[in-house]
Amino acid sequence: MKDVHAMPPARAARIGLHSVGLSGVRKPLHVHRTDRTVALSVQFDLAVDLPSDRKGSDLSRNSELLAEIVDRTAQLPAVSLEAACAAIARELLARHPTAQRSTVHAQAEYFLRKGLAPERASLEAYTLFAEACGTRGPGGSVAVTASVGAEAIGMTACPCAMETCRELLLQEFPLLADPRLESLPMITHNQRNRTRLLFEMPEGCTTEVDRMLAAIELAQSAETFDILKRGDEAAVVVRAHRNPKFVEDVLRTLLASLPERFPELPDSVGIRVQTVSEESIHKYNVVAAHQTTLGELRLGGTA
Repeated sequence: MKDVHAMPPARAARIGLHSVGLSGVRKPLHVHRTDRTVALSVQFDLAVDLPSDRKGSDLSRNSELLAEIVDRTAQLPAVSLEAACAAIARELLARHPTAQRSTVHAQAEYFLRKGLAPERASLEAYTLFAEACGTRGPGGSVAVTASVGAEAIGMTACPCAMETCRELLLQEFPLLADPRLESLPMITHNQRNRTRLLFEMPEGCTTEVDRMLAAIELAQSAETFDILKRGDEAAVVVRAHRNPKFVEDVLRTLLASLPERFPELPDSVGIRVQTVSEESIHKYNVVAAHQTTLGELRLGGTA
C-alpha cells in the first residue's frame, strides 16, 4: 500500500512543522493514590514535529499508543497523571522516528470528598492538568520534562469596597466609629475565584496534587462547597469577609506559601500561577499571573 504520509510535500511547501497531532481525545485513566485508585476522565492533546521532507504525520500511531498506555492502567494504575503524559511523550518519539520533539497535554476532572461539616461532605470538583515534552538528543537519547497542575474554585471578598462601604455607612451609623467595631467584617462585593497552580518538575520528581489544591484554597478568601445549609452559608460568607483579598493578594499569598509547603522539592522546580476573579459588579474579570522557580521564592521571590 502506498504510504502517502511518507512522500515529500510539494517542493514549494517543504517546510518543517513544529506540531502535528491529535486534540481532544477523551480517555479514562487509572491513577494510584496513597490510599486508593482513582479513575480520571482525561482529555488528551498529543503531537510531534514533522520534518520538511514528509507530507504528513502518522496519526494512527498516536491513537494506538494512547489506547495502549491508558488501557494498561486498568491493570497497573499510573503513578500520576504527569507520569502517564511523560510515558506517552517518550513513546511518541519511539513510534515517530523522524520526529525530534513530542508534546502531551492532559486535563482531567478530579473529585475530593470535602465539606464544611463532616455530615454534609460531598465529592467536590477540581481540575487537574499535566504536560510532558520529549526531546530527542544526540545518539537518539530522549529527555522528558513533565508538569503537573491543579485548579480550585473558591471566593474572594474585595478589601477596597469593604473600606469604602465602611466610610459610607459610618455617616448613617455613627456607632461604627467605636474602636471595638474596627475588626467587624463589612459588606463588600464578592468574586468567584479560579486559581491554577502548575509545577514544572525535573525527571524523577513528583508531588501530591491534593497538597497543591490545599495551598490554593488557603490562599483564597474562603473555600466554596456544593452542600451548604443556611448556617453554613453564613459561616462561609463571614470567613471570606474576615479575609478580604484582591486577586493580587491571592497570587502573592499562594506563592509565598510554597517554600514551606513543599520543602522536599528542589530549587529547579518551575512554578506557574494564574488566578482569575469572576467579578460580580463589573462586566469583566480580573486576572493575575506569575512565573518563577521554587529557588527564587526561597530567596525571597522579589524578581
